[in-house]
Amino acid sequence: MDRPARRKGLFLVITGAVLWGISGTVAKKLFQHYAIEVDWLVTTRLLIAGILLLTVQFFTKDRSQITRVWKNRRVAIKLVIFALFGTLAVQYTYMASIQHGNAAVATLLQYLAPVMIIIYLILRKQTVFTVQDLVTVSLALVGCFLLLTNGSVSQLSVPMPAIVWGVLSGVTLAFYTVYAVPLLKQYDSLVIVGWAMIIGGAALSFIHPPWQADFAGMPLEACLYLVFVIIFGTMLAFWFYIESLQSLSPKETSLVGSLEPLAAVLTTVLWLKEPFGIFQWIGTSCIIGMILLLALKKAPTNQKTNAAVS
Repeated sequence: MDRPARRKGLFLVITGAVLWGISGTVAKKLFQHYAIEVDWLVTTRLLIAGILLLTVQFFTKDRSQITRVWKNRRVAIKLVIFALFGTLAVQYTYMASIQHGNAAVATLLQYLAPVMIIIYLILRKQTVFTVQDLVTVSLALVGCFLLLTNGSVSQLSVPMPAIVWGVLSGVTLAFYTVYAVPLLKQYDSLVIVGWAMIIGGAALSFIHPPWQADFAGMPLEACLYLVFVIIFGTMLAFWFYIESLQSLSPKETSLVGSLEPLAAVLTTVLWLKEPFGIFQWIGTSCIIGMILLLALKKAPTNQKTNAAVS
């Protein structure tokens, strides 16, 4: 691989990961200062980002896949399940955790998903429990404990609803990642994730229609934040991530992708001025270390599978 292509790949994955991390903090700003509802933001975010991803597929890749995915009944059913219990579920639980807590904790809890996948594969006897798995799970558990308690067993430093939604976000992300494998072997990731976002957004529209918002009374600053979350934090972040796989290995992409929780933590602390104790910083370091350990693990990885994460 030539150096310009590699540099381009690194730029894309770094940008995508940072945009993902920052978008969570921006979403918290919208919840906290502009009374934007989680249901409305998730609905709008999914619908617009999904349409944009399919538009990219139409103009840059095999456009026939956009309709072909619906011609196989079994694939269509799997896609709907993936959309509702994967894409919609992970987006909603993540945003709900941010609303009740903050983007840093929500992102770090979501990154427990790889540990959940390891445990799932071991229980299904599809892999064996190794020393590295033991270290990984230990880092995750210790990091999670310190992050949520700040070293004090008598009280939680994070609201319980934020913890519940955050853990559910990790569970749904684990399902999202595992369930996507057969779909992504047959179709481009832009098609699968694009349609999944549209289906998820359409389903949530019955609860909170995206057009039910006071756009006239919304400050310009809030509108700009919305554009950032939808365009930069969702559509472009995902697109940049999958494009980076054209010039980087999945392992390298996963490794650099660990900048997402770091970006979420730093922006939460520095921009929103959220308090973060010394033990929470240690817990954060443990979880990021766990992510790096998983990324460096020598194991065969399907390129399209890796593209489904986040």
